[in-house]
Amino acid sequence: MTHSAPDASWPPPPPPGTPSYGDGGHGGGQYGGSGGQYGGGGWGASYQPPAPKAGRGRGGLVAALLIAALVAGGLGGGLGYTLAKNNDESGSTTVSASDTGGSVKRDAGTVAGVAAGALPSTVTIQAEGSNGEGGTGTGFVFDKQGHIVTNNHVVAEAVDGGKLSATFPDGKKYEAKVVGHAQGYDVAVIKLESAPSDLKPLPLGNSDKVAVGDSTIAIGAPFGLSNTVTTGIISAKNRPVASSDGSGSSKASYMSALQTDASINPGNSGGPLLDAQGNVIGINSAIQSTSNGGFGTGQAGSIGLGFAIPINQAEFVAKQLIKTGKPVYAKIGASVSLEETANGAKLTEQGVNGSEPVEPGGPAADAGLKPGDVITKLDDRVIDSGPTLIGEIWTHKPGDEVTVTYERGGKERTTQLTLGSKVGDD
Repeated sequence: MTHSAPDASWPPPPPPGTPSYGDGGHGGGQYGGSGGQYGGGGWGASYQPPAPKAGRGRGGLVAALLIAALVAGGLGGGLGYTLAKNNDESGSTTVSASDTGGSVKRDAGTVAGVAAGALPSTVTIQAEGSNGEGGTGTGFVFDKQGHIVTNNHVVAEAVDGGKLSATFPDGKKYEAKVVGHAQGYDVAVIKLESAPSDLKPLPLGNSDKVAVGDSTIAIGAPFGLSNTVTTGIISAKNRPVASSDGSGSSKASYMSALQTDASINPGNSGGPLLDAQGNVIGINSAIQSTSNGGFGTGQAGSIGLGFAIPINQAEFVAKQLIKTGKPVYAKIGASVSLEETANGAKLTEQGVNGSEPVEPGGPAADAGLKPGDVITKLDDRVIDSGPTLIGEIWTHKPGDEVTVTYERGGKERTTQLTLGSKVGDD
């Protein structure tokens, strides 16, 4: 059976075998390693479903244990102080630090310095659908007009008749509305209602200049724990990632992702991935996970494989959404097989719903591509599968000229192709 994507311009169904979320039941995802082999996982950085409103379920028990641990910690500290005070006459001498707490300077290049600068511009998003279902995600201030960038899957529940709110670390909460969302890119923009005049947009870095080994800092609300900061490095670049929300009508999101080992969990979705200078280099979007569970939610947790949408791509998408409310996708105008192979992306022999497999007069046709051709490279990027090709195409803008390397009849050929465009998710 052949699985195909209509012209690689708009999100096709998920690749075969794409698993859905854990017990949370809202989404699924995969990541692709070398050879196009996909492993199971969730949107991972998805949003955190709200805790049960009542009852003594497992979630309540875990919360109670967490609180108990904190109380016990405080009690232990008090006992330690009392015992030390009672033994003051033992002759023990201690040395006090010259600077502690708030008196310590957090330099701009330190993790504490970056966090102090970025946290005030990061929000926790509460999304609720018209059916009352929803969850928690993260976003960050994009401009002074009150636009917040996040993931599409964070706000998807609230798109049609739902409710949105964004809460800053200082506790100030604002109602918000969806300005535009792109399911294929998994990017969305919301706007604060009655936005404050002192908003500070986070500076955007250059994700093309990121190198493996660079330090990373992620901010989000893992498992609903707002304003959480984690650190790591860029562990890989250009990692092909395919994810979907797990529903029967779902179309997939594809990205050529930044991979990081910074701890990313459900609720981190939509939050910024920062470099060591505090510049946004990506949007945390997905994780690879091997098991379910975490604070009693049944959702998968981090194993050190997180994936972020490169900010260069996300910035272009966000600006389009702000300008027109609709995403614009680059396309080649050909149907691509989604079957997992290590040999490249094959242009299918049959189109979708009666359409031609290679659009007459489209970019692929103008470049001389035909059904059955196998694309192995896009510029200098090796293409090992259909999803990889789609992710790479979407790192470009419509009108970009790319060099396509392909095989036909056992012979390798190259051609120049000018990418076309597709507006909207329909």
